[in-house]
This record gives sequence, C-alpha cells and structure tokens, in this order.
Amino acid sequence: MEVPKKNQNIKALNDKTQLPYKSKHFLLELYRCNYEKLNDESFLRCTLNNAAKLANATVLNLISNKFEPQGVTAIALLAESHLSIHTWPEEQYSAVDIFTCGQNMKPDISCKYLIQALMAEEHLLRVINRNPPLKVHNQVRKIN
Repeated sequence: MEVPKKNQNIKALNDKTQLPYKSKHFLLELYRCNYEKLNDESFLRCTLNNAAKLANATVLNLISNKFEPQGVTAIALLAESHLSIHTWPEEQYSAVDIFTCGQNMKPDISCKYLIQALMAEEHLLRVINRNPPLKVHNQVRKIN
C-alpha cells in the first residue's frame, strides 16, 4: 500500500466549504455509570438494540463479547452504519460510537437514551460531520 506524498491526492476542506449532505459521527463518553449495567452483556445488547430502534435505525446484526474479569463490547451493525459500546465497569466508564449515513436516523435520541439507561452522572459528546461523495448520499441500498 502506497502512502500519498505530502499534499498529493489529499484535499482538505475548510470550514467555509458547504457540501450538500453530511453524515454524522457521534462520540459519546459516559462517566460514573452503574457498574452492574456496564458489566451485563444481555442488558447492553438490549440497550443497544433499543437505542438503535429509537433513532429510526435498521438493525442488521448485533454482536457482543463479555470480558473477564469485567467489561463488555457490543456492536450493532445498522443499515445506516453502526452503533458500538465498550465498557470498563471497574472505572464506571463507557465509550459509545454512533455513525450514521442515513438521513432519517436521529443519533441524538440514542445518546440521550444511553445516558439514562446506563445512569451516567456525567458525559461528553463530540459530533463529527462526515462528508461522503454525493453519489453515496443518493444511493439507496436494499436489505436482503
């Protein structure tokens, strides 16, 4: 794999660039959460599924793993992209990643739901605008 040389084939966008559509990438950090909920794989699978559905997302698949002695990672594969959670119960901390390509998905609703469901006393939310090509925006995918 070749790495482009400096300033070659890379176009930087400045804040004044207006593109017709932006995907959203939410990075949510949850602090001082309930230990038991962060360590309960079944609860987290249901919570992730509910968060996706509340946001109008289409869940295609849901996978998870429980770590020893504690911690869970769960990922919901969405028609609109993905929603993931990684937990560190011993620190009462969780990292959530929500990326949406769909125009109808409302990731902010997922964030509010997750904050409440995990009983987070503090949180930090960062939103990144992603700029796919217009062809990606106009593409409609069929679900098998």
